Amino acid sequence: MKRYLDSSEYIDWNHPLVLAKAAELAEGGLSDDAIAKRCFEFVRDSIKHSWDYRMNPVTCKASEVLIHGTGYCYAKSHLLAALLRANAIPAGLCYQRLTVETDGPPYCLHGLNAVYLKQHGWYRIDARGNKPGVVAEFSPPVENMAFQIVDIAERDFPEIWAEPLPLVITILTGNKTVELVFDHLPDIEVMPFNPSGKPED
Repeated sequence: MKRYLDSSEYIDWNHPLVLAKAAELAEGGLSDDAIAKRCFEFVRDSIKHSWDYRMNPVTCKASEVLIHGTGYCYAKSHLLAALLRANAIPAGLCYQRLTVETDGPPYCLHGLNAVYLKQHGWYRIDARGNKPGVVAEFSPPVENMAFQIVDIAERDFPEIWAEPLPLVITILTGNKTVELVFDHLPDIEVMPFNPSGKPED
């Protein structure tokens, strides 16, 4: 579990501003559920999604996201993990593969979090930011995610990562504007889903 509590280059919870915000959010919290909910709602509601608001600069490190008040879903998940870890609540990173539009290609990764709650175990939360048609809540043990898997090539990846995927870091650090990130959204190719389990022709 230690790796889900570590401070690192991109989940830099030992940054003074991140520590201060984490302490502020934890004040008066009587349980890990209560503190985790405050952290989640702060990142969901107070940090603007870069593409929704067309906000630069492109952020990646948790501290950058907090300082500039904006981030893509991946960057927002870095900040949420940092705030949780700073409060000694284990947190990791999760990914989905989603269609960029409403169905069919192109596809891209979507970043979210998993938090370890004493009463519930690992629980996924998505702080990308609500908007019309996208509503995510903190309601353990029931997952209330921003996006459901509806397309045949979409995926819920089960892994809980302690650190961001390298290709996500490459996209966020290698593109200077939110428009360039959108033009190069990270993706992972997957095998087509075959519900019958029989070999395809």
